[in-house]
Amino acid sequence: MNGHFTIIDTLILVLYFVCTMGIGLASMRKGGTSVEGFTEAKRSFPGWLTGLSILGSFISSISFLALPGKSYASDWNPFVWSLAMPLATWISVKYFVPFYRHVGSVSAYAHLENRFGTWARIYPGVCYLLTQLARIGAVTYLMALPMSVLLDWNIYFIIAVTGLAVTCYTFVGGIVAVIWTNAVQTVVLIVGAVLCAAIMVFSVPDGISGIMDVAMQNNKFSLGSMSLTNLAESTFFVMLVYGLFINLQNFGIDQNYVQTYLTAKSDREAEKGLWIGGMIYLPLSAVFFFIGTALFCYYQAFPNLLPAEYANKPDYVFPYFMVTAIPIGFKGLLIAAIFAAAMSTISTSLTSSATIILTDYYKRYFDKNASERRSMFVLRLTTVIWGALGTLIALAFTKATNALDAWWVLAGIFSGGMLGLFVLGLVSKKAGMFSGALGVIVGVSIIVWMSLAPYVSWMPKCPFHAYLIPVFGTSAVFVVGFCAGQIAYLFRRKDTQA
Repeated sequence: MNGHFTIIDTLILVLYFVCTMGIGLASMRKGGTSVEGFTEAKRSFPGWLTGLSILGSFISSISFLALPGKSYASDWNPFVWSLAMPLATWISVKYFVPFYRHVGSVSAYAHLENRFGTWARIYPGVCYLLTQLARIGAVTYLMALPMSVLLDWNIYFIIAVTGLAVTCYTFVGGIVAVIWTNAVQTVVLIVGAVLCAAIMVFSVPDGISGIMDVAMQNNKFSLGSMSLTNLAESTFFVMLVYGLFINLQNFGIDQNYVQTYLTAKSDREAEKGLWIGGMIYLPLSAVFFFIGTALFCYYQAFPNLLPAEYANKPDYVFPYFMVTAIPIGFKGLLIAAIFAAAMSTISTSLTSSATIILTDYYKRYFDKNASERRSMFVLRLTTVIWGALGTLIALAFTKATNALDAWWVLAGIFSGGMLGLFVLGLVSKKAGMFSGALGVIVGVSIIVWMSLAPYVSWMPKCPFHAYLIPVFGTSAVFVVGFCAGQIAYLFRRKDTQA
């Protein structure tokens, strides 16, 4: 397969990595000399720049490869997830952005301590850090796996180079480097996706009309069943509710996005950035799903061009088409887009993890009056450590069989309950430490049961689709915590009156 990737394509890919590192070095003066610059970019960025960075954080290499793979193998049901984005964006702009812009801390979890006690800051912080390690490892591995097979490159080399490059420019420039590289990488990603979609149209016999005919005959544009009562399958409404909860979880409690809000130079620019990132994702995801549908039509017309080994590997079909059917030069750009998607995700995880460790742990429990120099040392050291650990996890995935599924289950458990706890703190003034803790215990217990029931024989089987895990878990945290708060308030009031 190596013969399909020419010297020109390799040079384009190398140029992309050089430009990325150049941006990191150029960001050192603004983002690498102070804690405020490293973590918040001194709140100086315009909305369009933060919006592109938010979009880049949303689209990982998993999305770049998996979305076309899903529509190639089935239909557009997962696209319903994207249809929830406008509502999630509106809620986040109205409530989350102004809250975090004025809460007085760069940490997304500092306010939880004020509402529910110290545990409410430690619990989500630890869960977040573990989730980010899993995220870095999973994204890097899932990007490197098809690239190594299709380009005939050593997978360890791809993982190591990607991890080293991202860690280096994040180490040097902090969130300034992350925002600027994310923006550039997002542009590369969008151009690559649109370019590939256009090439697909010209590659399929009869162009767009041929794609539409074959797709309609095979029901490829279906958004899923419209049943309101079927909660065991990925229906339209199950996917819609799942998309709303996950997007609110991302925008509301994910340090990656919270920190990006804080880099904007004003509240208005922060809100504009979230609107840009959230709304561009909707048509861009449609482009990815269209690519998968067009791929299906292309290989229906030319079945002999797809090797049998990829027939049951839908995530490999898109990169295989890029390597074998895209003109020289363009394939280098598209492969760069896949690397861009992965690097955007990794860099935001590194910066946000370093920020949480400094603000929520080092300054809270080790050195409350840490100097600027000491704080910068901790930020950079943590960036290197988390980059190394994430890369090691990605390398470990190459030796594992079911480890990836296990990590995804654990990531769902780790993130479960945090959105419910956050909303509980905003909505209920009566819920205190006990109410919040009780809500989290019940909610996480539900999440653990729903996540592990398919794998543990002695557990009662869950009758609901896995997409509803965050929905039920988050709702349980809020409902139990809210009710417990109301009951506790009534008892306190009765005691006072007595």
